[in-house]
Amino acid sequence: MKTISILGATGSVGTQALTVINNNPEYFKLGSISIGSNIERLEEILKTFQPRLVSVGNDADRLALQSKYSHIEFTSGEVGLLEVATDDSDLLLTAIMGSVGLEPTIAAIEAGKDIALANKETLVAAGDIVMAKAKEKNVSIIPVDSEHSAIFQCLRGEKKSEMKRIILTASGGSFRDLSREALSNVTLEDALNHPNWSMGRKITIDSATMMNKGLEVIEAKWLFDAEVDQISTILHRESTIHSMVQFVDNSIMAQMGTPDMKTVIQFAFSHPDRLPTNDSLDLDALSQLNFRPMDLERFKMLSLAYDAIRAGGTMPAVMNASNEYAVARFLNGEISFLEIEEIVESRMSEHKAVQDPDLDTILYYDRLYKSDMR
Repeated sequence: MKTISILGATGSVGTQALTVINNNPEYFKLGSISIGSNIERLEEILKTFQPRLVSVGNDADRLALQSKYSHIEFTSGEVGLLEVATDDSDLLLTAIMGSVGLEPTIAAIEAGKDIALANKETLVAAGDIVMAKAKEKNVSIIPVDSEHSAIFQCLRGEKKSEMKRIILTASGGSFRDLSREALSNVTLEDALNHPNWSMGRKITIDSATMMNKGLEVIEAKWLFDAEVDQISTILHRESTIHSMVQFVDNSIMAQMGTPDMKTVIQFAFSHPDRLPTNDSLDLDALSQLNFRPMDLERFKMLSLAYDAIRAGGTMPAVMNASNEYAVARFLNGEISFLEIEEIVESRMSEHKAVQDPDLDTILYYDRLYKSDMR
């Protein structure tokens, strides 16, 4: 029996994680959780689960909930995230969106907790610091992204020295069949219509711009101690092969599955073991698997991510923060789709990367580039 705590319990990954826990009561139980402002969804969760500690976004909600659920401890804000991250549990799922997950993840590692990582931005902004701390504390970082879980599974039992190349597959997102010229007219509704996956709004937009794949490239570098030139990407429309590893003898190992995060989440929770599920890939129904080279001129955000990790230092954090800022503005209807990449490129161009930054420096630039910089 593992006790699982969740940062971001009402988001897409958090909701699916709760389903996994509920479907496997003999193996998992819920510890502490954090949410943002979705109190209605939280109250639905409390009908099924009895978490010991719940963190909410603001103090007003905390006080209202505490008076209603006196048997549960409530906390709030940034302090609340840290309290959930370090509360008594066997595994912390970091499913909260954005760089706000960085400090709680580091706090959990400091407390010796294994991490099921669904928050790309943590490693994008501060991968060197996070992975060094995990090694120091002998903490396992188990990836929850389908692509990184696939690589993690392909490398189990293999020698790191025999890994030649990581191949991240990409569906291409909502606009994979459109030219760059056609992108000038796309709408928010169009961008949120992902062809394969059901994800949160921010991740769906990142998939449409291909920034999501760029974040995954940077995350893969830190998770698997890979050189940038060892990480490649390829378009794969079906999202059936979640990613691949090529070895020095040029054999390629691929991990296949349905485009469903619950299987990946369950694997992260049960690792190093596997538990049965009912969600099976129907190989008989597969007529073909399609692959296409990645066009870095067409998918400019992916090219910017490679630029960021090669620049190093604070540049990936600046890229990520600028993207969070731009995507938020797009979701609010303030800018066009192509202006997302224009903002990210402009902010990266004006930033001179600080090498070997400490956490305070990373957090400073994260806050600065997520703002209007006025």
